[in-house]
Amino acid sequence: MMTKHPLTGRHQVAMITVDDLVPSDHLVRQIDQAISFAFIYPIVEPTYSSLGRLSIDPVVLVKFVLLQYLFGIRSMRQTIKEVDTNMAYRWFLGFDFTEKVPHFSTFGKNYARRFRETTLFEDLFSHILEQAVKAGFITEDNLYMDSTHVKANANKHRFNKELTRTEAKSYQKELEKEINDQRIQAGKKPFTWDGEEEVKEKKISRTDPESGYYVKSERERQFAYAAHTVCEDHGFVLECKVTPGNIHDSQVATSLLDKVRRTFPKAKVVAADAGYKTPAIAHYLVEKQLRPVLPYTRPRGKKAFFRKKDFVYDEYYDCYLCPADQILTFSTITREGYREYKSSPEVCKQCPLLAQCTQSQSCQKVITRHVWQEDLDIAEELRFTKTNKTIYQRRKETIERVFADAKEKHGLRWTKYRSLEKVTVHTMLTFAAMNLKKLATWIAKGTTPFFFFLLIFIKKRQIGCFFLKVKEIQPICLQSETSQFY
Repeated sequence: MMTKHPLTGRHQVAMITVDDLVPSDHLVRQIDQAISFAFIYPIVEPTYSSLGRLSIDPVVLVKFVLLQYLFGIRSMRQTIKEVDTNMAYRWFLGFDFTEKVPHFSTFGKNYARRFRETTLFEDLFSHILEQAVKAGFITEDNLYMDSTHVKANANKHRFNKELTRTEAKSYQKELEKEINDQRIQAGKKPFTWDGEEEVKEKKISRTDPESGYYVKSERERQFAYAAHTVCEDHGFVLECKVTPGNIHDSQVATSLLDKVRRTFPKAKVVAADAGYKTPAIAHYLVEKQLRPVLPYTRPRGKKAFFRKKDFVYDEYYDCYLCPADQILTFSTITREGYREYKSSPEVCKQCPLLAQCTQSQSCQKVITRHVWQEDLDIAEELRFTKTNKTIYQRRKETIERVFADAKEKHGLRWTKYRSLEKVTVHTMLTFAAMNLKKLATWIAKGTTPFFFFLLIFIKKRQIGCFFLKVKEIQPICLQSETSQFY
């Protein structure tokens, strides 16, 4: 039997509170129980005057922003509209039924005039992360590093071509010293780099000059920003650095890891994709005693020719042996940090494998080896261990999932802001909201950190010394897998 529902409920009068309308398991309730926002007051207090009319509570302004990023609302204007009708949002802000919601431009003005020169948003990110550490949800042993591109608010067809100086790599001075040390040892004259700067032609956006023109294989070419990010085993974002989209991952990795290790000095493992598999990063990780977890990379070069792996390196005599058992002797070290090994043209001319070896008109084969190749070889050797395989498989559950959630649920696929500063704030707030969401839901569900279970296990088994030796287990396992690393 068909029923028609009456519309008289629209005019019902009832005695009810805002608190009664918010479900007990709503995310805003979980966040309110998980964290106190009182820490904001001392941060912004110097930006307020003791005279004049009363301002809007700065905590309310921050909560407005969090609502936007927590629930993936596309703009502050839309967030204001949602607060007008959503009782859960009004409850979170502390508004009653009739309290007027501030105009959407209020936050923009406060950011431009008051919050812009403060560390408010960085402190917000750090405070949320600190609460996760105190709750025992952060495991700093394994770090997962990667980057994702955020489409810039710029027309990809409107640009100027300009000659710009390339930024110096963070490891450049160390590399230059290593090159000169090895050149002196080999009886060569050391290089001088004073005043040398590489200049390249780049596309500069007319709309957002601070963005970078992003080009990668079959993907769409566009102006973008890159969010270089580090997270841990549970997917909590530990650090993020935003750069123009044309900055390669390897140029940011070492400075980003240095920043993470200042806060989490007990990190032991760094897992990253093939973009980070460079001699410089491998050298950094081995030098800092961080276990490199890097993937297999396909060999480069033409398929019909011998690959570099077909040439055997003899460490004792410092030479290469070709598939025809001929010797490629050391020749020189280039400015880029590569040792060159060359064959004898007279011998190669008589070789039956010459057509598979080189197309050089002088019939000379040249093999290059980076001055930090030994560290890259260690990373390659560790790749075959069970530990590395297990950790690398977790990337899809950690850093890749962080990026997927950020883009699908929190609006990080593209940005409506322009300039590096604003996009950095936008990205940091996105990751802060994701950390807060995870922290609040885990606390609400009563999730217990792993080490609590471990302590209970220790008490039951009466092996109190076991917990003290947990930290010693991993280095011992690594030594058994590869004696060269530690």
